[in-house]
Amino acid sequence: MVALLPRLRRFALGLTGSVDRADDLVQATCERAIRAIDRFVPGTRLDSWMFKIMQNLHRNAIRDRATEGGTLVGNAPDADQPLDGERALDARLALTAARRALASIDAEQREVLLLIGVEGFSYEEAATILDLPVGTVTSRLARGRAKLRDALELAPNEHLAGPGLTGGRP
Repeated sequence: MVALLPRLRRFALGLTGSVDRADDLVQATCERAIRAIDRFVPGTRLDSWMFKIMQNLHRNAIRDRATEGGTLVGNAPDADQPLDGERALDARLALTAARRALASIDAEQREVLLLIGVEGFSYEEAATILDLPVGTVTSRLARGRAKLRDALELAPNEHLAGPGLTGGRP
């Protein structure tokens, strides 16, 4: 379970868009898995089981926030560590653009993109985790990739509209 923590955190960050909510989701996932360890079937994939738990917890949290009127995805860039220089600024802008592009995709498509494209699950494994037919996973992945590509194509110049970056010139 400990070896899965980086992957779980990466998936949680992709789902939530927030470092704090991602960390809370990872913690809740581990707690739930430990409490339900007697339901884990030996010989099956622990990672698939853990990702399924996380996905269910995340959906429950979305439902809860929706009834409370909360927001679903934060768009503010994280400031985990200070960065210096032009390359660091470019990297930060690219990361922010990628996060925004990912956040702009429907949650169902984002889940499939993260499981297959980032975490390396097969289509069948993702279908099992998400409790969907493989055909649905395939179509969500295709639509999600297209939307992500479109969003990223618009993103490179998006930062030029921000204050202070162009010196007030168009």
